[in-house]
Amino acid sequence: MKKIMQNRKIILVTIVLTIFFIASAVTFSFGMQSYYKVDFSTGLVTATTLNVRSGPGTQYKVVASVSKNQYIRVFAGVGDWYIVQVEGDFVGAVSKKYIKPIYPNSTTNSQNNNIVASQMNTDEQEVFNLINKQRTENGLQALNNDNEVQRVARIKAQDMVNNNYFSHQSLTYGSPFDMLKSFKISYKYAGENIAANSSNSGAVTAWMNSSGHRSNILNSSYNYTGIGVVSSPKYGKMYVQMFIGK
Repeated sequence: MKKIMQNRKIILVTIVLTIFFIASAVTFSFGMQSYYKVDFSTGLVTATTLNVRSGPGTQYKVVASVSKNQYIRVFAGVGDWYIVQVEGDFVGAVSKKYIKPIYPNSTTNSQNNNIVASQMNTDEQEVFNLINKQRTENGLQALNNDNEVQRVARIKAQDMVNNNYFSHQSLTYGSPFDMLKSFKISYKYAGENIAANSSNSGAVTAWMNSSGHRSNILNSSYNYTGIGVVSSPKYGKMYVQMFIGK
């Protein structure tokens, strides 16, 4: 009987050790992978539909999906995967083989950087007044015009016309936040509204009828703005309003 009990103890110890080694192996195999920097911040999706996963591998669940020719923000690389941000503010991982890196075009940058915004043009002034009318009617302080932010907004509007796209994510400059930082504009809060319309009042009305755009216009955290309005052969006019809070 004593011998049987000893044998049982030996078997039990063996099982415990086996479980310990299995657990150790599993823990090791899922150790954190090393991140590496990438030399671009915007990527173009080349797959018809690309899954965004919660981690860098097909074993992780799908949290969102993006379509072909959609631009996404790329933060870093992990093995054969990129860590990205996509529409809807989803952050996850995508296979790098379906992402084409987009690098800023130095010639385009040079041309756009020559745009001067010392004063608002007639369209920009009208939009500025219409926006502040909406704010004051809703009990908020009017926004101040910031010449440098206005210059950036005008460059972004011209960039959309030149490169025939309509998106917050610029092929040339990345996200609005990337763009503001690249032009050395500091801020605590920032946002952007874009529109394509044939009239200034129509653009502002469209913004106010959209919950996301309206919330930017009536955001009390913003106290400065820059508005760019340029002619568009496709839409009539292209509008970009950038907001910052200092």
